Amino acid sequence: MKIIKELLILTIKKREIPYYYFKFLYSKDVKNYLDYLSTKEVVAIGSSSMLHKPEYKSLFDNKLFFALFCEKSSIRTPKLISYNLGSSFYFNNKNEKICSKKELVLFFEKMFTLLNIEGLFFRPPSDYGGKGCFKLTRKTLVVEINKRYESIVNGCFVHTEIINQHTEINKIHSKSVNTIRMISFITPEDEIEIICAFMRFGVGNSPVDNASSGGFCVGINLNEGTLKPSGFFMLEYGGGKVQEHPDSGFKLDGFKIPYFKEACEEVIKAVKIIPNRFIGWDVAITQNGTTIVEANWDPHIFLSGYAYGGLLKNKHIRNLVKELKTKEK
Repeated sequence: MKIIKELLILTIKKREIPYYYFKFLYSKDVKNYLDYLSTKEVVAIGSSSMLHKPEYKSLFDNKLFFALFCEKSSIRTPKLISYNLGSSFYFNNKNEKICSKKELVLFFEKMFTLLNIEGLFFRPPSDYGGKGCFKLTRKTLVVEINKRYESIVNGCFVHTEIINQHTEINKIHSKSVNTIRMISFITPEDEIEIICAFMRFGVGNSPVDNASSGGFCVGINLNEGTLKPSGFFMLEYGGGKVQEHPDSGFKLDGFKIPYFKEACEEVIKAVKIIPNRFIGWDVAITQNGTTIVEANWDPHIFLSGYAYGGLLKNKHIRNLVKELKTKEK
């Protein structure tokens, strides 16, 4: 009866069939179900030309473009070492055509020796959710090239330095770089606000932390820079809640994130350079500070809202929804 009541109220209030209810709000723990954005409201935010300029969207959509842009600006991001467009590999301002596994092994061996590095992190320029990402290391180079040769030379990849994650975060999970997702918003008064933040953790041996790839999310208390008591998996991975990391057993509640204040400052600085009004930033915490891994014009707003506890509790989001509805009329 409670579910039926909530569904009826949502249908009337939001003027849509609330399918999202069963994916994100179907829980006894959620009392303030009206504080969560509806599908229509999420789509309105994502599709608004008032919030997103096409020029910025194309920058966010391509990780290679974003990395090259960051090189020319003061946005701190993992160093772009090389990249490949099919069998054409670019490194050190030179282009090399790769025609065999042996040539590819030699290409990276020379690079590792020249730069004195132990590995690279590969990401497809346009995929989302951590799909297609992997590491290539000096130690396992031949094995990895034998396994991945066809997918590498027939695809496109951005090759960046491997992030040296902070030791305190490694205590929770060290197999992946566990990033903070922050949503920034430029108000009508032209002020930059951090609306919400949550941290993502990988599980098992996965090199990525994305919830859509099997990881889980934990909300962050913005004022303290600490983790909330429990995290959650997406419904397609069981939708369960966790109070400690399933691999390490590390308790999440109250963990103080190193350099959290600096992470907020870095995001605000980046927004001043790329003034899109609504951006989701992925920030990694290293031993020496923060680095922005990527930016998204269409962050997972439903996931953010669930981690936050209902984005409509935030006055800026309430005002934004009203602003978008006014523009529609």
